[in-house]
Amino acid sequence: MIKNDVTNLSIGTPRAVWDVTGVDKSAIERILLLADMSVTLNVVFNPASTPSSHDVFSTVPSTSVARTTTLTVAAKTLAAEILYTDYPLTRSNSGELTAAVPGVLANGAVPTWS
Repeated sequence: MIKNDVTNLSIGTPRAVWDVTGVDKSAIERILLLADMSVTLNVVFNPASTPSSHDVFSTVPSTSVARTTTLTVAAKTLAAEILYTDYPLTRSNSGELTAAVPGVLANGAVPTWS
């Protein structure tokens, strides 16, 4: 678990949309298509703890591994297999070393809150 290194995050669970408007309509008709999920975890660089965010994300550039990501808020859980696509470390002028790590749904399973 790396929750101690995560300072904030954003989650998206969009659905694709198909425009199926016929020429006989005065407004757009749409059908919902496939579900997706994206996440960005904002983390602090922490090589000291095990596992740390650095332990988890330092292999992003060299491996193609989905990582189980579980978010729990107020006893509600959203779990998914996520492919993290970058580990962009940023050092501010005051010395903090942080990363905003983006990820996308890996395995075609619909992300569902339980």
